[in-house]
Amino acid sequence: MLSLGIDPGTASLGYGLVREHDDGSLTCVHYDVIRTRADTPMPQRLKQIHDELVVIVERYQPDRAAVEELFFARNVTTAITVAQARGVVLLALQNAGLPIAEYKPNAIKQSITGYGGADKTQMQEMVRLLLTLDNRPRPDDAADALAVAIADLQHYRLASFNTV
Repeated sequence: MLSLGIDPGTASLGYGLVREHDDGSLTCVHYDVIRTRADTPMPQRLKQIHDELVVIVERYQPDRAAVEELFFARNVTTAITVAQARGVVLLALQNAGLPIAEYKPNAIKQSITGYGGADKTQMQEMVRLLLTLDNRPRPDDAADALAVAIADLQHYRLASFNTV
């Protein structure tokens, strides 16, 4: 099972592909970020995110996808632009016919570290350990996307057990 995890953003959108093998082990297939320039008009930035994500889906052919839900904190403007990016991501994934799951940041942290309040360093170290990587994945957005994919695979496996 191959899951595509997405950490949405307009300046830097993280994505990570994680494969779960029959024995339950996890392998990092690929991770990176889609970067857009701040001086580019928002409609063009959103189109770039869409188009690059379509290429990623076509190249890696994931079985499913997962997107981090929006965490609304203080900056309304940032929240709006991230929501726009999420919309474009959801559209691209839906058009590809992928099953899509959405997870809150605390649920992802809980799945990865066992603690919903884990910090970035704890998350990155657990992602490194779970995927047996030599180093913590970088940049942060890509590491977060790998965590989304891992959480998705764990939730999918648990849901499969509950339906048996």
